[in-house]
Amino acid sequence: MLTVKAKYALRAMIDLAETSAGRPVFIADIARRQDIPRRFLENILLELRKAGLVVSHRGKHGGYALARGPGEISFAEIIRISDGPLALAPCASKTAYRRCDDCRDEATCVVRRVLLEVREASAAILERTTLADVAAMPLDALTS
Repeated sequence: MLTVKAKYALRAMIDLAETSAGRPVFIADIARRQDIPRRFLENILLELRKAGLVVSHRGKHGGYALARGPGEISFAEIIRISDGPLALAPCASKTAYRRCDDCRDEATCVVRRVLLEVREASAAILERTTLADVAAMPLDALTS
């Protein structure tokens, strides 16, 4: 399940894609628009900055901006930074694979086979969906 942290990270990044046009945006403005606790948002943006997804600017006209174009940042990348691997179990992960502790035979495990399919399907959607895609979505597309 997606954590609150990942949801806030996605909302903050979409906000930057929609409002910044390359100019820095104040944390307080993002927090207010997205209804995210400011302290929590500061930690999220710091983590996204360390990962190279946003840049910070100091001073009177400072704030945060996307480090790359919104079409170059996928949902999958943001979620991995916030929550870690996309897979529901470690044995289905491509980026953090490890055998499950309670697994008797990974080769015949039907749970793993299904979770691999789920991971592939969800990863495909999350990898191809960028901030530019969702920033350009009309509001009625989000409710249908």
